[in-house]
Amino acid sequence: MRLTILSVAYPLAPVGPDAVGGAEQVLGHLDRALVAAGHRSIVVAQAGSDVAGELVPVPAETGALDHAARERAWGRHRAAIAGALQRWPIDLVHLHGIDFANYVPSGVPVLATLHLPPSWYPDAVFRPGWPNLWLNPVSRAQQQTCPPCPRLLAAVDNGVPVAALQARHGKRRYAVVLGRICPEKGVHLAIEAAKRADLALLIAGEVFAYEAHERYFREEVEPRLDRRRRYLGPIGLARKRRLLTGARCLLVPSLAPETSSLVAREALACGTPVIAFPNGALPETIDHGRTGFLVRTVEEMADAIDKAPTLSPDRCREAAAERFSLEVMSGRYIALYRQLLDESATMPGAA
Repeated sequence: MRLTILSVAYPLAPVGPDAVGGAEQVLGHLDRALVAAGHRSIVVAQAGSDVAGELVPVPAETGALDHAARERAWGRHRAAIAGALQRWPIDLVHLHGIDFANYVPSGVPVLATLHLPPSWYPDAVFRPGWPNLWLNPVSRAQQQTCPPCPRLLAAVDNGVPVAALQARHGKRRYAVVLGRICPEKGVHLAIEAAKRADLALLIAGEVFAYEAHERYFREEVEPRLDRRRRYLGPIGLARKRRLLTGARCLLVPSLAPETSSLVAREALACGTPVIAFPNGALPETIDHGRTGFLVRTVEEMADAIDKAPTLSPDRCREAAAERFSLEVMSGRYIALYRQLLDESATMPGAA
């Protein structure tokens, strides 16, 4: 049966191959997988997003991303979702934004993927009262921290484009940090570790226009930069592949309970070991002493940077191919869509 899936992105970030956010990357991969499998994919996302299916664009916010901006975005998302439901025979809506509780539609099965720590979502989403809403985590560690919820499904591991990340470049004397630049990512700690290890550090990612993010960059990151520790800004997939493949290691000094860390899986696909704090699901991604090192302090991170060349790039690539392929992730989601449609058909009030 051909499915028609309406995927809904976080209102304040674009979707596409070069997206910064993990949720936007996963949505983009699923959109392309649905189209490739012969299904219809419709995506509600920020104008300018790059999708394989049909885009329902919503205007981008151009100023500060404050509460007023979020409320405007929620209203536009509600209108865009309602319009899509009227225009197409949608089988299921798949929500990806942390703020999805503000625009859950009624009258259609809805799956919300929890891309971020459960405590970052309103408690109400885990309570009864959402008869058409199911939730899925993206790692076992995340699932274990979710409140009891009758509609909480098994975890679906995030995948990465393993084949597209395959490249062969010689390793060079630098480490890399990739992702959003914000307080919980601990970028300042990576800079300190790289200085202790006397290694160059390249930092790539976006500073979104949230006041706390801009202040963190201005006060904690920028003053620590020097000739060998540099901020590159946002980068696309091709440059990311080159940076990761050539790096001695990826540093993930996250202070938050990471739900999966796509960039850690991308690094492994590039043959690059990962050095990370053991927060959230990172121990599910890194095989300590084989594909990276789990550390607890800046000093331990610096020591691990020195040890990174002893790890095998081929072993990292093999681990990514075996465990984190897009094909496995996409297949599980498409099977889950069919499962939820079957369950919805047997619910009281179903047509």
